[in-house]
Amino acid sequence: MGYRVVVVGATGNVGREIMAVLAEREFPIEEMAAVASSRSHGSEVEFGETGKMLKCKNIEHFDWAGWDIALFAAGSGVAKEYAPKAAAAGCVVIDNSSLYRMDPDVPLIVPEVNPDAIDGYSKRNIIANPNCSTAQMVVALAPLHKAAGIKRVVVSTYQSVSGAGKSGMDELFEQSRAIFVGDPVQPATFTKQIAFNVIPHIDVFLDDGSTKEEWKMVVETKKIMDSKIKVAATCVRVPVFVGHAESINIEFEKELSAKAAQDILREAPGIMLIDKREDEGYVTPVEAAGDSATYVSRVREDPTVENGLQIWCVSDNLRKGAALNAVQIAELLGRRRLKKG
Repeated sequence: MGYRVVVVGATGNVGREIMAVLAEREFPIEEMAAVASSRSHGSEVEFGETGKMLKCKNIEHFDWAGWDIALFAAGSGVAKEYAPKAAAAGCVVIDNSSLYRMDPDVPLIVPEVNPDAIDGYSKRNIIANPNCSTAQMVVALAPLHKAAGIKRVVVSTYQSVSGAGKSGMDELFEQSRAIFVGDPVQPATFTKQIAFNVIPHIDVFLDDGSTKEEWKMVVETKKIMDSKIKVAATCVRVPVFVGHAESINIEFEKELSAKAAQDILREAPGIMLIDKREDEGYVTPVEAAGDSATYVSRVREDPTVENGLQIWCVSDNLRKGAALNAVQIAELLGRRRLKKG
């Protein structure tokens, strides 16, 4: 027997990816509902590559009773209004927005890193999915932390425009076309021109000069892994359609050689180590797009601190950063709490 599953925001990038991942991983589904705003009511979305088309239901009139799991991919506003209603009806919510991530009564889960934390979901009947840049980083950091204890992390991100949704992808395409034909470039989704440029600004600025995206990486890493870890982040939007990359410097409590770190990462869940010190011996976002792994390359020692390493980490942000992680949470939930039949 399977689960009755709802995908909220089914017409968006992440919602479509969630349905694709559910189909690929053969998640046990008895019934599936695609839910979206009133604008998308009646439109059809495909359930992965199964050929099965689902008509979108209007979230304003959706009855949550009898549904087991709702995967929300529709932003904080929708989550604030409808996630509590779904949870109150007995449907466990897995939310991709930032709204509930730092709620002490809501577990923030990356299944490869902190699966036991999921047991706290019953307080609110809500589970939070982390920020896309945080998710891939903690997958890479967790096995190293277990081996040598991480004291400090300094990370610079290279985040693709798909992190800003379809409008971000459209803007990169349109601006690139405009530049080639000599038309004027007008920023809309992003604060400055994104085509052939990089922008050190994701989300709003905070009082201390950091951006909210950078703040998310700091506080979410602490909540998922260890509150004692110090994190400094610089988050940058780059003209790549899909796939986030990160340059990460790590300071450890104990000595950990690059060779030992490579051996650990090679066996760690969710990680694919591609680290040859030669041309093409590393992974870029182009290779990671469409893949479920978190790729680690360029593992080397950092001579500026006593026990330091540097790594390069790449992942498809629509997958591990959102859809895949949400489905993995649903799978973990099924194994631990929602056994059917």
